[in-house]
Amino acid sequence: MSNIGRSISQRQLRVGEMIKQALGMLFIRDEAKLPCFSTKEITVTEVRMSPDLKTAKIFVMPLGGKDAEGVAEKLKEFSFVIRKVLSKKIVMKFLPKLCFVKDESFDYAEKIENLIKQTNK
Repeated sequence: MSNIGRSISQRQLRVGEMIKQALGMLFIRDEAKLPCFSTKEITVTEVRMSPDLKTAKIFVMPLGGKDAEGVAEKLKEFSFVIRKVLSKKIVMKFLPKLCFVKDESFDYAEKIENLIKQTNK
């Protein structure tokens, strides 16, 4: 799913944003009944679509950032349930395969912020 040397199309961005919004609402309402797991505290930060729109890489982060890796693994494990519920919310010819990943951007931003603070001292 790397887009090295290739720009992201408007269609990929539109579909990604549509899936992001639908997943956000689905998680807030806890409509995907996952066993021993509540999705109310999960934030969908970004959705990147493959060029053929068959795969969606979904970046997630739980509120507070606690056990982010475990949350991503749990969502990955039950992605078929989430996909089934999502299929009732979105009308597409092919609903993409969902790949959940921990969002590292917050950690990276914090690291950069700490480096800036160190240089200003």
